Amino acid sequence: MAESWNSPEKFNSEALQWDDNPRRRALALKVATAIITAVEPLKTMHALEFGCGTGLVTLEIAPLVGSLRAIDTSREMLGVLQEKIRHAGISNIETACLDLSSPLHRGEPEEKFDLIYSNMTLHHIADTAGFLNRLSTILLSGGILAIADLDQEDGLFHDDPEEQVHHGFERTALAELLQSADFEEISFKTAFVMEKLNREGKNAAYPIFLVTAKKSATDSTITPKTGTPS
Repeated sequence: MAESWNSPEKFNSEALQWDDNPRRRALALKVATAIITAVEPLKTMHALEFGCGTGLVTLEIAPLVGSLRAIDTSREMLGVLQEKIRHAGISNIETACLDLSSPLHRGEPEEKFDLIYSNMTLHHIADTAGFLNRLSTILLSGGILAIADLDQEDGLFHDDPEEQVHHGFERTALAELLQSADFEEISFKTAFVMEKLNREGKNAAYPIFLVTAKKSATDSTITPKTGTPS
């Protein structure tokens, strides 16, 4: 599986100003709300967030689950989140600097999770199919996956034309990849529409989807933690 295109150096340099962007905060709140509505997190859940950044979604989900591991490839982003955790006295979030998409990483979590989620991270990962298969291996049977990301876009969303990213995802194609990775009950909804000035200087609307899916229950004795995602 190919490593992430994600550049820790880029996100390290932006960490201290990351939360200053009101559009970014609005997106995170909408995505968190969509995840909570679709998944209905429970206190019995052990959750994993990949690409947690400064924790804008993390801090909305954490009070609703039993424990949460928040991971990112940027140490500076995690430093901002860790300060928030200390300031708020939160005890159920564990942070880790690692890249789940890298087959070379030796510090990846060995435990399995009831819920895995992310916001605007998947388009930074080169091998989408391989990564979804990787997530499937660390999600419990009947567990929930919830991913928010860009619908397929015009290639102008990112300000840097040299940045290596997927230009969003076509929903049907992504659903097929999820099915191949042993997910079922796949459902899409539009979580947010981001209005921004794109790289050509034009105001454009970029929809952000939330896709939810269940890991196929290979063990009939395992009962899913939640109801069917809406």
